[in-house]
Amino acid sequence: MVMAKEKNFLTVAPFECAWSDDLKFREAGRGCVAFDAFAHNDVTVVFRENVGSQHYHYKKDNSPHYIVIIGSNRNRRLKIQVDGKSVVDEEASGLCRCSLEFESYWISIYDGLISIGKGRYPFQNLVFQWQDSKPNCNVQYVGLSSWDKHVGYRNVSVFPVTHNHISLWKQVDCREVKGDDEAGDGNFAEEGTGYGYEHWGLGNFLESWELSDTIFLVGEEEMDVPAHKVILQASGSFPLSSSDGDVIQLRGVSYPLLHALLQYIYTGRTQILESELAPLRDLSSNFEVMPLVRQCEENIDRLKLSNGASDTCKRVKLSCPISHPLSGFMFPTAFPADVGKLKMLYSTGEYSDVKIYLSDHGLTFQSHRVILSLWSVAFAKMFTNGMSESHSSTICLTDVSPEAFKAMISFMYSGELNMEDTMNFGTDLIHLLFLADRFGVVPLHQECCKMLLECLSEGRRSRFGRRILYAQFSKWFHLSHRVNSSRRCARGSSQCTSTIVPLPVWTLSC
Repeated sequence: MVMAKEKNFLTVAPFECAWSDDLKFREAGRGCVAFDAFAHNDVTVVFRENVGSQHYHYKKDNSPHYIVIIGSNRNRRLKIQVDGKSVVDEEASGLCRCSLEFESYWISIYDGLISIGKGRYPFQNLVFQWQDSKPNCNVQYVGLSSWDKHVGYRNVSVFPVTHNHISLWKQVDCREVKGDDEAGDGNFAEEGTGYGYEHWGLGNFLESWELSDTIFLVGEEEMDVPAHKVILQASGSFPLSSSDGDVIQLRGVSYPLLHALLQYIYTGRTQILESELAPLRDLSSNFEVMPLVRQCEENIDRLKLSNGASDTCKRVKLSCPISHPLSGFMFPTAFPADVGKLKMLYSTGEYSDVKIYLSDHGLTFQSHRVILSLWSVAFAKMFTNGMSESHSSTICLTDVSPEAFKAMISFMYSGELNMEDTMNFGTDLIHLLFLADRFGVVPLHQECCKMLLECLSEGRRSRFGRRILYAQFSKWFHLSHRVNSSRRCARGSSQCTSTIVPLPVWTLSC
């Protein structure tokens, strides 16, 4: 029998593999599987283009596939196989600790980039990464296998590979809170369906006049195409000045080519006709959008190797390789930005189009409307709803901690939360938590919750210790709850974000 489904987990017998139609990437060649496993050795995960048979075993598989083996060679090594050939055989003491207690793992595949990590949250705690030089972009089905001993699996989930990994973490938490009983008897995996925030990103501003501060004049007809300076310069090198009304003239370029370039910059992916790969490469090279240049060159080389002429009707999909999130970088969109450039643009104030004035403290922060709006729907509405904030170059905010606001702005430009462990760490973290909630910066809000729970449960990152941090949080939570409740009642609005943090229960001794 291939598998025995116990009450809370799935057991795979030796030399067998469990398959299910639910264990499938939403997009071929791109996906992430997260799971808990217990075994003496050889936690084995198979990735194929099609579902394997009931008595499938990877040693006999002649079709294209990837295999990841955690705890091979008596639980000492990590192995990756491609089409039956071993390509990775590494010592992996930090990963290979198979035991009869469940351990959490995740494996991501993105156009041949295989990433393996340990822990309950996908794309955190990366342990190993390997890039296939000839990627199989068609693998889609996931099989849970074993070697010579039983392997137990539970909490198996398949997720899309997205830059908004906080939404994936929320699905992991939701899965664990709901438990396996709600999943139904027929399925033992679930795919992340996402939240509304997952669909918000820079693509909302692609060729939009909203918040734009420069335009392209394309072709002989000089078609107007709006864009945003900070986004262009963070992704390449464009002939722009710091003054308003910059125009970039592109008479020898067709609109479909410029659209493909901008779509790649704003969303991280685009489509182009095979016959237009070379012109797109040249246009991208002119503006130094190097990830797109490399993508075009790889596809051109692939066509040359196939000895076939380009198909005038066939479209080629191009996408920016995801690398930043695997090191903790969390942008809510997939655009090929140079993070160093983005941070420099913030620090110098170049191309900034808004000043945020904290009236309670007399401090001013220069920023870019499109960056604030990229992270926060609340800011986007503020800048585009036709009210006074839409036309003013200065926005006044009250009841905002300057330390928390500085941390939030820094997060928006770097994708990382960095806070110093000072005497005021606990207070600053709580202020930042509620500020992220106030402006709907979902990834930052979740990072704050995660950091707060770590502090409360482990007593780390605060010189005050656990008890005082807990008391501070309780104080600020109840105060904020009263203030926000009164504000929402006054507005008569029922739509708001919620700050729900499951606090641990302790008995504290003095």
